[in-house]
Amino acid sequence: MNEKRLIGDRAEQAVADALSIRGFTVIARNFSVHNVGEIDIAMIKGNTVYVIEVKSRLDGNHYQSAQEAVSAGKIRRIKNTTRYLISRFGLEDKDVIFLAGCVTHNAAGVVQKIEIIPFE
Repeated sequence: MNEKRLIGDRAEQAVADALSIRGFTVIARNFSVHNVGEIDIAMIKGNTVYVIEVKSRLDGNHYQSAQEAVSAGKIRRIKNTTRYLISRFGLEDKDVIFLAGCVTHNAAGVVQKIEIIPFE
């Protein structure tokens, strides 16, 4: 596995762990629909499904922030993929909230900070 993928996997796990501690339960990880899109993490808490796009950035990177990396096109693909996820898991009666899990890591890939930010 390449280093970039390993850092991404660590970031996804860190976000899933941070939300699990707060009572969220993982429904799916890396849920993908061919030619539609992918959802990094889907979790549920109460009557709400949370769809989480995880972005990680190197600490001190002054380029595009993790939350800025969730583009309009990416949001559209996530929302389209969410329709499939909701149907597949029988969650039509649940509310849905979209979140960006923004992870900052050091040069060794160790997570430094996690921010959970809603997006629409």
